[in-house]
Amino acid sequence: MGAFLSGISYVLSVPVGTLVATSGVFAIILGLALQSTLSDVFSGIALNIGRPYSVGDWIVVDDGSEGRVVETNWRATYLINGANDLVTIPNSSLAKAKLVNRSSPDVSHGVSVKLRLAVLTTPAAAVDLMETALKGANFILKTPSPFVKICSIDAQAIELELSFRIASLSDGVRANNEVFDLAFRHAKAQGVKLADAAGSAAASAEGSSASQTPHPSTAWRLLNSLPLLVSLTEDEKEALSSAMVRRTFRKGEVLVRQGDIMKSILILRSGIVSINREGSELMRLSPGDWLGEGGLLTGTEEKGNITALTPLVVYEIGQDAIASLLKDRPAIADEMSTILSRRLIEEKLRLSPQDATKPQISLAAKIRQLFNVQDLA
Repeated sequence: MGAFLSGISYVLSVPVGTLVATSGVFAIILGLALQSTLSDVFSGIALNIGRPYSVGDWIVVDDGSEGRVVETNWRATYLINGANDLVTIPNSSLAKAKLVNRSSPDVSHGVSVKLRLAVLTTPAAAVDLMETALKGANFILKTPSPFVKICSIDAQAIELELSFRIASLSDGVRANNEVFDLAFRHAKAQGVKLADAAGSAAASAEGSSASQTPHPSTAWRLLNSLPLLVSLTEDEKEALSSAMVRRTFRKGEVLVRQGDIMKSILILRSGIVSINREGSELMRLSPGDWLGEGGLLTGTEEKGNITALTPLVVYEIGQDAIASLLKDRPAIADEMSTILSRRLIEEKLRLSPQDATKPQISLAAKIRQLFNVQDLA
């Protein structure tokens, strides 16, 4: 280009200086106009060389944008966020931003939740209580082990942080909900309350009313929260709760073996139960959960060995107590069969997904047959 311009200048006597000056001004104008685009292009090159993320990774940008990377090109990166919206982020912005890649180094993800417990126990006991609650979770990873940290303590509350890992981000919501639910249930089982706002009028009013209202028995409270018997009247619940028996099991003790048919319903008061089949853990049960209804009401064999993972307190509803209810009011069989059918389908979805769509027999008829109850209708 230099030789060409020199030839034109000397041979044709054309004023090349003016042309060069004009082209320089044009280049400056063009460069300023394309500054943003060029920044995106070179940022895209840098991002592709450094590879802080790949297509399929879930990333979080410091401005709050987050989602799964679905495409990256010379100008921008495209994400699908949790609301299934397409988010377009210029590469120049990503190159300057602080990124968190939640899919690296592997797809498992760490989660933590915080809660406040009323100062009714020692901090160490509160930590042990929440660690036990985490052991009962089915949707978190057992390795690495979850842990509990004390964040702060004052006259009203102990603030705890529960940290755990999940297999993938898609498990985040249900794992988070499960951990809160288990923390509440274990705290309630041990008589530990969630912290109230300091000095609130509602808290003092609640405390005064609680002191004046007689507390129902533990058996009645457990029975009242059992979905299987939600249709019972208050009198029927009172009669059934008086027939319930409190039982305890040591850590590691086998409650029921695979293939056995249970003749009673066990409601967990405190502790954790593990259901295992052929050396593989199927699920865990925590305070408020129950087991044995399939064997008692329909003669179904247990799908696995049921073992106490921790010291266990349960309340037992015997066959005679259920039989007495059914003889007094046979319609309970229909009410129980509806809830039991739903429970069995959920259990099959978890334990044997391939059998979950098989047609179910009439559970109400089977309950009546097993308890020799006539349909008075």
